[in-house]
Amino acid sequence: MKRNNLILMSALAVGIVFSGCNPLKKMKDRGSEVKYTVNPPVLELVGNDVAITINGSYPASYFNKKVILTLTPTLQSGDNELAFDAYKVQGEAVEENNKVISSDGGTFNYSSKVAYNPDFQLSDLNLKAVGSYKAKSLDFEPYKLADGIITTCLLVEKNGKTVYASDKYVRITPDSYQTDIKYLIQKSDVRTSETKKPEIQAFTEAVKAAKANERIQFTGAQLSSYASPDGEFDLNEKLANNREKSGQAFFMKSFKTAEVSELTQSDFLKVVATPEDWDGFKTLMEESNIADKQLILRVLSMYSDPVVREREIKNIAAAYDEIKAQILPQLRRSKMTVNVELIGLSDQEILAQFDQDPSKLKLEEILYAGKLANDNNKKLSIYQAAARYFPSDYRTKNNLGVAYLNADRTSEAKTALNEAKSIENNDIVKTNLGVVALREGDMAAAEELLTSVAASDEAKYNLGTIKIIEGKYSEAISYFGNQVEVNAALAKLLAKQNDAALSTLNSVKSDDALVYYLKAIVGARTQNTELVMNNLRTACTKSAALKANARKDIEFGKYFADNTFKSIVQ
Repeated sequence: MKRNNLILMSALAVGIVFSGCNPLKKMKDRGSEVKYTVNPPVLELVGNDVAITINGSYPASYFNKKVILTLTPTLQSGDNELAFDAYKVQGEAVEENNKVISSDGGTFNYSSKVAYNPDFQLSDLNLKAVGSYKAKSLDFEPYKLADGIITTCLLVEKNGKTVYASDKYVRITPDSYQTDIKYLIQKSDVRTSETKKPEIQAFTEAVKAAKANERIQFTGAQLSSYASPDGEFDLNEKLANNREKSGQAFFMKSFKTAEVSELTQSDFLKVVATPEDWDGFKTLMEESNIADKQLILRVLSMYSDPVVREREIKNIAAAYDEIKAQILPQLRRSKMTVNVELIGLSDQEILAQFDQDPSKLKLEEILYAGKLANDNNKKLSIYQAAARYFPSDYRTKNNLGVAYLNADRTSEAKTALNEAKSIENNDIVKTNLGVVALREGDMAAAEELLTSVAASDEAKYNLGTIKIIEGKYSEAISYFGNQVEVNAALAKLLAKQNDAALSTLNSVKSDDALVYYLKAIVGARTQNTELVMNNLRTACTKSAALKANARKDIEFGKYFADNTFKSIVQ
């Protein structure tokens, strides 16, 4: 019995001695004297990571020379923990390669980051410390450093902006029918040989067919009569006027025979007589193969006096038989022009024709039909048909790819757009393939494609979106420029430009729930409770997903206990 008591007393004595020599408990008890600060004070997701910087300060006579303190910042959400990299500080006598804290006190600076885990959106950042002294260790009380995590960057709209290739459909197209009758030199009578020319017959038939076609409308007619510039002006003037009369008589008779009454009306036909057709002469000379034609034209351009011109043209005509044979006879004419408008299918007719038989639509008509469709499912069916009937035009495949993207069918969009690329690898196709890469999460490929194209609004918007995702908010703002878009406002909000963000949001035309949600965040950051509640109420009414997010969004942390807030988000 005495032996057992002796052993127990010896053990207690050893324990007392150890306790008196173990500095860990003393350090733990003085934990309140240690100062830790963290930046940011509320953790924030930037890019894919949550980063922290911790500064620690230890007072004099706190740190034992032989102690190692292992610090582990840890996110705590319920029973779940997510640890940052551990960091060690040590006393002066420890022979390890850690930050040394002397007995006179000291500081440390530590930075680390972890990949974001959505389970820790609403969490506490605690600093866990474990002290080691020789073979002993002791857990210190956890120290709360910050709240976490602001995840506002995840509100970025990642769909991107696409570009439809334009159609070239024009419903009303100006057109004209032309013919002329030629006269012999110094003559103004219409020869029978001229009236029976194939060109005259074709002209008359075209005008007659236009009359019978409900999609062709006459808009006017003009008879222009000319004399060649190789005679006296008075003679040429008389010839031009007489040719006008004979030409008009001939064509009016032709129109009556064709039963085109519109063209016989005096207020519909405009007549012009040109005594000296210098413009015609110049045009025919430029189109000819006559030697030294440029020299001839330069010489003639030197004279503005018609009399001098007449003399020079006679001299030139005498020297160049080709001018007399090829040029001057073509200027002795009466030219009839009938102007028309070709009326294409109306919007309703194009859509009706697509529903009935899309194969009968022309390329520009079917592309235009796609533009007319308001419903994306209808657009998709139209562009599927367009790609089927016109597979060699990149626009059909490009627009099909955009319609697939708008239907969230990214894989099919990628196939269609790559087919468009194989036909014509232009900026429109590259922009849309950039959107595909953006949706697939391949930011490097998306950025490479988008920076290779011209600086369109769509490309700049998509690049700005990429920079938000990467956490480069200043670059995002630069890309967005003056664009009034939700993502542009979000970039400003993430860059702590609250007033600028609110200004952009107030200008956004969209009535989307996200607009109101971001306004509520601005209100929370600027202590404007009315702005918070009014906009959060609207956002939560419009979007169940945002309502659920608001309940754990640390942006609204100061309102979690507010009854109005709780009534909105519950």
